[in-house]
Amino acid sequence: MGVNRGGGLGTPGRSSGYLFRPYRGDEDHGAMAAVRLGCAGRDEIDARSVVEGVPTAAEIAEASAKLDDPSGNQVLVEHNGGVVGYVTVRWWQERDGTWLYLHRGYLLPGHRGAGIGSAMLDWAENRISRLVRHQGTARTAVFGANAMASEKDSTQLLLETGYRRVFSLVELELADLRRLPEHDGRLPTAVEVGAVGPSSYHAAWKTVVDSYANAAFTEKWTFESFLATAVPTCWRAAWHEDRMAGVALCSIRRHDRTVGEVEELSVRAESRRLGLGRALLLDGLRSLREHGAETARLYTGTANPHRSYDLYESVGFRRRNEYVRYRKPIGV
Repeated sequence: MGVNRGGGLGTPGRSSGYLFRPYRGDEDHGAMAAVRLGCAGRDEIDARSVVEGVPTAAEIAEASAKLDDPSGNQVLVEHNGGVVGYVTVRWWQERDGTWLYLHRGYLLPGHRGAGIGSAMLDWAENRISRLVRHQGTARTAVFGANAMASEKDSTQLLLETGYRRVFSLVELELADLRRLPEHDGRLPTAVEVGAVGPSSYHAAWKTVVDSYANAAFTEKWTFESFLATAVPTCWRAAWHEDRMAGVALCSIRRHDRTVGEVEELSVRAESRRLGLGRALLLDGLRSLREHGAETARLYTGTANPHRSYDLYESVGFRRRNEYVRYRKPIGV
């Protein structure tokens, strides 16, 4: 038995001493961070991951602040007065019109196997079903859930409750930015590589958006949201015959400035196979190194049609983690 079907908060019936309660803000961030740290060993979490690592209380506070109605879309699980798990719900619309409602739960290993994880999943699905009815998105809405390949408990629970794997992301690491290869190809004379200034931000955004034109499972990305998260210090672009042909959007991790991230590497279809991707990637990595990064991370889809693995591995990146994305129809 899980939380009550009316959508309120309740106590899972199979195990005494457990209580589901709403998120309360600042007082919860330390306990939530402790849950994440406590899950890391069992689930083989990579603490330095740029996809999903082991966040600090400050990072959890930032993520919670970005939620729509944090106290309504997060629930904490207490056992005998201590926080042992929590669930978060968020949503967005993808380019093809799909509304993805993503839930993510974390439960300390010592409390697994007693039905609590199932009750957390039940709470999330009930919450999402109410949101879908309220928002009128039932026609294209789906449940979404994430799990690292190493998260065996979460994977088993999702598969047993009707979720199916739809795609995965692979995270790669370049362990030492001091050992970058030189660019070993000549670019066409009409190509220029350089920094991205404010007058080129819209062109950079459009280059990335256009590169995902036919890609599945991609979130709608407005220019306003692009600007809201822009950190252009290490951005590089290639211009081909006076038009932006590709970008490498690189940044220094705010909470660990020894780690750089290649957030996007995009080359327009008509400018591929000219060596621009490799030139941009190496230029971006050099910029990260110049700004203090010692290592670099990036992630890419396993179904990437442009053979990006070959490019990344050719400059020294190696695979570290796999993040699986699951979905299930919503019966509202």
